[in-house]
Amino acid sequence: MSDVQAAAGGSERSRLQFDWWSAGVCVVALTLAAPILVIFSFVFHPAGEVWRHLAATVLREYVTNSLLLVLGVGVGTLLMGVSTAWLCTLCRFPGRRLFQWALLLPMAIPAYIIAYTYTGMLDFSGPVQTTLRAWFDWGYGDYWFPQVRSLGGAVVMLSLVLYPYVYLLARAAFLEQSTCVLEVSRTLGCGPWRSFFTIALPLARPAIIAGLTLALMEALADFGTVQYFGVNTFTTGIFRTWFGLGDSSAAAQLAALMMTFVLVLIVLERWSRRQAKYHHTTQRYRTLPGFQLRGWRALGASAVCILPLFFGFALPATQLGAWALRTWRQTLDPAFFQLVRNSLLLAATAAVLALLLALFMAYGKRLRRSPLIEGALRIAGMGYAVPGLVIAVGVIIPFAWLDNTVDAWMRSTFGISTGLLLSGTITAVVFAYLVRFLAVSLHTVEAAMGKIRPSMDDAGRSLGLRPAAVLGRIHLPIMRGSLLTALLLVFVDVLKELPATLILRPFNFNTLAVRAFELASDEMLAESSLAALAIVLAGLAPVILLSRSIRRSRPGGEHAS
Repeated sequence: MSDVQAAAGGSERSRLQFDWWSAGVCVVALTLAAPILVIFSFVFHPAGEVWRHLAATVLREYVTNSLLLVLGVGVGTLLMGVSTAWLCTLCRFPGRRLFQWALLLPMAIPAYIIAYTYTGMLDFSGPVQTTLRAWFDWGYGDYWFPQVRSLGGAVVMLSLVLYPYVYLLARAAFLEQSTCVLEVSRTLGCGPWRSFFTIALPLARPAIIAGLTLALMEALADFGTVQYFGVNTFTTGIFRTWFGLGDSSAAAQLAALMMTFVLVLIVLERWSRRQAKYHHTTQRYRTLPGFQLRGWRALGASAVCILPLFFGFALPATQLGAWALRTWRQTLDPAFFQLVRNSLLLAATAAVLALLLALFMAYGKRLRRSPLIEGALRIAGMGYAVPGLVIAVGVIIPFAWLDNTVDAWMRSTFGISTGLLLSGTITAVVFAYLVRFLAVSLHTVEAAMGKIRPSMDDAGRSLGLRPAAVLGRIHLPIMRGSLLTALLLVFVDVLKELPATLILRPFNFNTLAVRAFELASDEMLAESSLAALAIVLAGLAPVILLSRSIRRSRPGGEHAS
């Protein structure tokens, strides 16, 4: 056998070798995928009476409203996200530097919080309609005012807080585009809008579709907004079937049907990226050419950026602050600080565990590159595409079965009742968070680890360091900033998570998100403002980090502002 053949054979054996680290990665991935597999398994269960009742009465409404919600949010996020990204990247107008980072601020406000806020402002007894009646001496029924609590209202609320997903990826794509193609379009007499439609938009299409897919998945996953507005979608249907009708099997079958919508979105996004045939043909990355806007064009560009920022962040945040100042003496009590403690404890626990698992799995992939490990990482990360409510259903079913099985065995063997060991405890809540948000941490860690040259690992191993020591003494110091980012992103995502916490939390255990939802559902909007404002303020930190990462994303140096 030649040296080349021996080397090839050794390489193939290395790819197929299954060591303990690889086994651990696969076990973690399958464990985290278990709730999703449980949900899909209910597709094959025979339909019960509750499911037949749902199919005959409200299932069509769930499907129709969910589709209309996705369609409306898709149009809204595309219009706001792509237009603002283009203006802030390729055009020069007053306020552009501010808008570049400020347009991400609506990401800090969960959709259910902005829904409560606008309801308080725009309802019949709110300040807007009260002022109109005082000005024009109107009474009830004398005028028409748009209904906030409606499907249209839900579309507007979700669009205002989800357009940053499209803005984020579209702006990053515009920043990465080659200078040459844009310079050629200008020499051919193309103005800003023609260059946008014929050059920049086709090149950025895969990134825009990816951002749109994220926004639509978040819209499908929303529970607080549609529940509060009384819009029947899959998420509200699952919740009512589980708690109102008490049928876990029918709830799981609804969740499985909802998952098909999510899978369709994922497939369409992947298909779009495969179909894209636009490529850069140069490596020239200089400062992007800017279209200087003057007069009414500059005012129009500023207005396009101001409107989503004002209605998506400034106005609701101001209203929350005003309510908090009015009610803080009643709401800032020991119970509130207990809510803060519970929320921070859950978020910190989930963020640390997600980071540790992400490090373990990403380093396992680095040590042993194989299709098996690659597949395990993709399986572990697919929970981010699954709504929190669906994950909660997928967690509670096997956890409750395990609790009942252990309790029955302990009773028959030792005469002891173990009670709830998993379901109805913090363990179930944290596990659901890991299933839902591990992908956030995993992608960040993978990206940071990919920037470390393999020669550094070889140098560490040549000095006698074992793989764990290489990770701890070489990789972790280099990746410190990225690890902090991953920790912070998961931390804030957990703080904002509502449906999974609402279903899985232990008795008499509340968080800021759940308390804000409960108070708003009882029409105590002003009293819910302090908890909501705490969540919003916590969400500002990752927004700032994201803004900095976009600004530095352009190859060849930081984008000149």
